[in-house]
Amino acid sequence: MSVTEQLQRQRRRGEELEAALLEAAWEELAEVGFAKLTMESVAARARTGVAVLYRRWPNKDELVMAAIQHYGTTRPVEIPDTGSLRGDLFALLGAVNDTRSPLTVVATATFAGLLASTGLTPAEVRTKIMGRRPFWSQEIFRRARERGEIDPDKLPAAVLSMPFDLMRLDLMMTLKPLPADRITAIVDDLFMPLVATYQR
Repeated sequence: MSVTEQLQRQRRRGEELEAALLEAAWEELAEVGFAKLTMESVAARARTGVAVLYRRWPNKDELVMAAIQHYGTTRPVEIPDTGSLRGDLFALLGAVNDTRSPLTVVATATFAGLLASTGLTPAEVRTKIMGRRPFWSQEIFRRARERGEIDPDKLPAAVLSMPFDLMRLDLMMTLKPLPADRITAIVDDLFMPLVATYQR
């Protein structure tokens, strides 16, 4: 085996170990919450030594933010293409509701503890966790423009973000996935009528 192959194998093992540690941290966070989570409890769940954690993350705050980010990036939401803006919104909101609600619930419950512990602002914590990834909605709005359904230049940014802002607010307030009739109301009673108004 060449040196390059050995390095690649070591790197893969390192990546697999880090992913396992982050999964353990996420499970611990979801089960006991931020206040009760410790580096030692995560190490015990991962069946490793606490020094292994400290070699990668200097403290609990950094580990928790990395775990939340890892959970989000390893569970992507597929961008739907149903052939219509309304259909795409229903499909996307439904997928986010099904696959991302645990992330929102745990992150919301963790947020206050992170703010107090790190001294960061809410925006700084969000950037550390979410990064600067493009919004999923950008693709469905681009397709809707190509189909001639909307002209995004005529729509305020607040209107375009509204379905996702309302879903996030509901998830944060109830800590539960949205019922189907709430998603229908967001799309059919609020978003689509507003789009039609601004398109006139």
